[in-house]
Amino acid sequence: MSLSLIDTTLRDGNQSLWGATGLNTAQMLQIAPVMDRVGYEAIDFSTSTHMAVAVRFTKEDPWERLSLMREAMPETPLSFLTTGMRFISWEVASHELMEFAFRLLVNRGIRRFAVMDPMNNIAAMTTMADLTRKAGGESIVAALTFTLSPLHDDAHFAKAAEALAKSGKFDRLYLKDPGGLVSAERATTLFPALRKAVGQMPLEFHSHSTIALAQFSYLEAAGQGVDCLHTASAAAANGTSQPAVASTLRNLRDMGVRVDVDHEAIAEIDTYFSALAQAEGLSHGQPQEFDRSYFRHQMPGGMMGTLKRQLSETKRLHLLPQVLEEVERVRADLGYPIMVTPFSQVVGTQALLNVIGGERYATIPDEVVRYALGRFGQPAMPMDSALEDRIKSSKRAKELTEEPHMASLDELRAKIGKDLSDEEFLLRAVMPADQVDAMKAAGPARRGYDPKTRPMVDLIRELTSRRDLGEVKLSKPGLTLELKGGR
Repeated sequence: MSLSLIDTTLRDGNQSLWGATGLNTAQMLQIAPVMDRVGYEAIDFSTSTHMAVAVRFTKEDPWERLSLMREAMPETPLSFLTTGMRFISWEVASHELMEFAFRLLVNRGIRRFAVMDPMNNIAAMTTMADLTRKAGGESIVAALTFTLSPLHDDAHFAKAAEALAKSGKFDRLYLKDPGGLVSAERATTLFPALRKAVGQMPLEFHSHSTIALAQFSYLEAAGQGVDCLHTASAAAANGTSQPAVASTLRNLRDMGVRVDVDHEAIAEIDTYFSALAQAEGLSHGQPQEFDRSYFRHQMPGGMMGTLKRQLSETKRLHLLPQVLEEVERVRADLGYPIMVTPFSQVVGTQALLNVIGGERYATIPDEVVRYALGRFGQPAMPMDSALEDRIKSSKRAKELTEEPHMASLDELRAKIGKDLSDEEFLLRAVMPADQVDAMKAAGPARRGYDPKTRPMVDLIRELTSRRDLGEVKLSKPGLTLELKGGR
């Protein structure tokens, strides 16, 4: 028996542990050739959210990043995860805009599209598959999202998987478990049902180590017909991320499962990201303890990382337990949406506001209003009627109901500017202009990175900021550096 692996370090590992802001272009490029040697089925590389983070936080052009990575990794497909009919903006986008975006992604090097709909809406997923295929996507993968509720038993998921497989629109299917909720026991019944439903179609499993179940469910899934597992390098694994690739490989080998990868390259990648995490002050993923409360709030790894970052930035990390308790209540109020992008953000943001504001629903973000108005589809169960009435009768709901839908590409071109490249035009169509301006002003991304130089860079930055020093001389074997202040 054999299976393949997909690496999640650059996208989901980065998002789950480091709030999607941990890695810049240079840091990815430095290790890309080694990652290309491993023999991964694909690299889980980006989403539109990650593209926005590149612009907003590192002031780097995500299109340039993609082109550079494609050049550095010619053998391994780069994968893009869709998150419903939206691109960066929370607003539901037109088919025209989505196909335009996908075509640009293909032109820049994306070969694989993982198609996810936050409601597991089969019709919406097949439509997205058509758009990505038309744009030139080579491999189109159905991402069926796992959740726990009275409705979501094995038969429910098997029926959905069968419909996706029989549509003829997809090349592969993977079960996406954002909350890390699939136990080894559940895997023994769920994956045989999925295997039967999809026939010979390749079947993947993507889970998170959030409550220490994924390491066990991965091994059970490998024995139940799964063809591919999603893992991350050591520093970006465990915690709320995916299981670590090295330990997963050891356990699979002990089971007699063959995985054809370059083990030396994997060890080199683990060493690199561990050094990077230490140099950049990023948390190194650690095995988690079992926490049964996750079965209630179901907060996924990526959003958990983002939530911790948001609370830390405002020095309120101690409020995390209260926010997670409120997540459970908000999710029930909203009709138990699947806790995956964008609904994990919708629920998490509302819960955060409820806790730090001191009054539940004193502030209701536009995304929650749009959710109540049905812009994202219908949840599996009805919303709390009092909350639904309150939102729909609000002044903001009336304003959002009357707001025009996204303009056509021609209309946006006329408004934003006709002389822009397609890539810059798309960013300006869905992001604040000042953020794109700042990205452009920053210029091309750096190319090289060495974690061993970070202490020296920090020292130079600190010394050059001192106004009381006119001259600085640094010396070590093989290196002499003199800095003189201007007069």
